[in-house]
Amino acid sequence: MAFGVYIHIPYCIQRCTYCDFATYEQSKILPPDQYVELLFKEIRQKHRYYTPQSLDTIYFGGGTPSLIPANLIVAIIKELGRYGFTTRPDTEITIEINPATVSKEKLKTYLDNGINRFSVGAQTFDDRLLKMVHREHSAKQTLETLDLLRAHGVNFSFDILFALPSQTVEGLRRDVEIAVEQGAKHISPYCLTVPDGHPLSKGRPIDDEQVEMFDIIADELTRKGFQQYEISNFALPGFESRHNMLYWVDQPYWSLGLSSHSYSKESSWGTRYWNINSINEYQKQILAFDGQEFDSPVRHLPSNQVEVLEMHQALTDFCHTSMRLMRGLNVEQLQAKFPQNVSEKVLQIMKNMEEKSWIRHDNGHWSLTREGLVLSNRVFQELTFLQEDL
Repeated sequence: MAFGVYIHIPYCIQRCTYCDFATYEQSKILPPDQYVELLFKEIRQKHRYYTPQSLDTIYFGGGTPSLIPANLIVAIIKELGRYGFTTRPDTEITIEINPATVSKEKLKTYLDNGINRFSVGAQTFDDRLLKMVHREHSAKQTLETLDLLRAHGVNFSFDILFALPSQTVEGLRRDVEIAVEQGAKHISPYCLTVPDGHPLSKGRPIDDEQVEMFDIIADELTRKGFQQYEISNFALPGFESRHNMLYWVDQPYWSLGLSSHSYSKESSWGTRYWNINSINEYQKQILAFDGQEFDSPVRHLPSNQVEVLEMHQALTDFCHTSMRLMRGLNVEQLQAKFPQNVSEKVLQIMKNMEEKSWIRHDNGHWSLTREGLVLSNRVFQELTFLQEDL
């Protein structure tokens, strides 16, 4: 069984117009050393939730983890090690960085301490669009950061944002071409999602154009040797995100920090638990348990921060995460995890969707067709179960 740790670092230079993550402008939150001290306390309180083990992955997300001093990032890795959650030479350690937030010295500290994967928040190489969404960096700064990463031969990935107001197909194609030319091994295209009435909701490409944009990204990347291994993720062979795969293949993960969500297998169908998304309330809760240790979220956290899954919830999660992957849902794993009558019900639903050409069956797996990719929300709706359904 694989296992990884996610650490949320909620510091940003400026909040982007479209962002709904639990982040703060760096001047409006605790100093980084105080926040990291809270993480240390959280590790001490919760380390007994899981068996000490070597970690397959560590992921520093945000926010912009590269904004805080590099020695604090290293200190978090070492603190996990003190409680038996150690790293190996092959542990994938990812840090999200923004252009112009990493120097040669900071990069050296990262590399010297095992960080071996960098997720670059480029979004686009169009300065006009960057300003529109309140990104502080410029395309030139992105290219300078990539020059630094390439000079050290490191593995880096890209996020590309599409369906922005006034964004053109030609501009999007250029973003993809530059990302590939710059040496990204992994690319994650994200469609801008904002509610009606949001400043960025005006002038966006219509739905059909959004689908065309995604198809262009997929075609360009496939032509360059990338493989789509998940709905929103493409990678050169061997460079898939091992950490994100934990979420999609029903493996446990421990998440630390503001608003982070975790999953353990301490109960029959799994347990999900999460942290508060207000920095003041998160701090208050961590300090309230200072010096204590717990062996379960059920015996530690209030009931509104814990969910002991029932079978229908576990089934929904299993189907949704499996179908996000291009390899799809493994029938043997479905039958091993759930009772026969339940797995048969799922397989009947799959056959019904196969008749609509939304999914296909191949070599023991059910997976999305190209049409199913476009209609994936409909597929997930069919695979959402209530207690009375079982």
